[in-house]
Amino acid sequence: MGGSSSGPGVHLVHLWPPHFTLPGHSSGDLGPHSGSALLVSLASEVQDLHLAQRKEMASGFSKEPPVGLLPEVPSLMETLSYSYCYVGIMTGPFFRYRTYLDWLEQPFPEAVPSLRPLLRRAWPAPLFGLLFLLSSHLFPLEAVREDAFYARPLPARLFYMIPVFFAFRMRFYVAWIAAECGCIAAGFGAYPVAAKARAGGGPTLQCPPPSSPEEATSLEYDYETIRNIDCYNTDFCVRVRDGMRYWNMTVQWWLAQYIYKSAPARSYVLRSAWTMLLSAYWHGLHPGYYLSFLTIPLCLAAEGSLESAVRPRLGPSGQQAWDWVHWLLKMRAYDYMCMGFVLLSMADTLRYWASVYFCIHVLALAGLGLGLALGGGGPRRRKVATPAQASPPAQEKLREE
Repeated sequence: MGGSSSGPGVHLVHLWPPHFTLPGHSSGDLGPHSGSALLVSLASEVQDLHLAQRKEMASGFSKEPPVGLLPEVPSLMETLSYSYCYVGIMTGPFFRYRTYLDWLEQPFPEAVPSLRPLLRRAWPAPLFGLLFLLSSHLFPLEAVREDAFYARPLPARLFYMIPVFFAFRMRFYVAWIAAECGCIAAGFGAYPVAAKARAGGGPTLQCPPPSSPEEATSLEYDYETIRNIDCYNTDFCVRVRDGMRYWNMTVQWWLAQYIYKSAPARSYVLRSAWTMLLSAYWHGLHPGYYLSFLTIPLCLAAEGSLESAVRPRLGPSGQQAWDWVHWLLKMRAYDYMCMGFVLLSMADTLRYWASVYFCIHVLALAGLGLGLALGGGGPRRRKVATPAQASPPAQEKLREE
């Protein structure tokens, strides 16, 4: 069984995915769920195979293949089967060809649990569904498009984006939990826990397949490869950049692997801006997508600058207070950006943002200026050890950062 480690996670996102929505058509989904996303990934996997073969020929001896390497180049029929796999079309989380192949070649599929993992994953969905229906009924989005809305006091206009984003999250939590449950019901994306699988990329450690039904039954499995949402951490992580990692997680891996890493810049913020721009294009041509996505790099720059300039100077209680305020501002930034994402048009988005005086843009610019004035830098990788010196868990942490 195989997979690969991924690069930094970057991105924010939307709804239920038909795999074959074309750019320029609003799918309601904020990520590269189309068949072309699968083929981009497959092309990269094939390239990795060719590179490994050339290195083996040059060295003259056989090495243990990297984690997740394909055994051979798939045929045209195998490629079409992967592109039109019913699990992907009907549920939506992005998956690599290696994940698809491991599913087909699972030696003892009857030993892979599905019912209990499905029930554990599905139980919050009814609650989230009820919260979505309640919040969207009490705070309908259409009210923001009416002239009467802008006659309300400023505090009421500011508050309204909070329940709008709440309903937005509840809707996607239900959709993505259902998508994951569809995969789990088919036993798709199951790997032994020892493989340390990551969303989208699959296993990060070699894990030989079991040799007998008894050995297969004794293993503990998880479905982290097709995990698309971490509801708790999405809501309660502190930083903007971390919140993006827990949202549409399999697509985060795709974006990090194939967009972020190849961005024409070295800066984290500029790479993120490039990724956000292409992500907005994948969602469609609605201006609201671009206005929202391209606000994220500004928030990331302000966040990184302030955090590096101020937080280290505070004591333990001060840092705790800082994190609480940081979390509060992160959620309000997401509320604000969500309005562009749901209103879609430039006129409606700018009208709402103007009615709250572009508060998040102003706060982000002020925070960036203050952070730079205090000597803060931008977001950067944390250096806990060099890759050569780090232990395996530390190396994994470095790859995550």
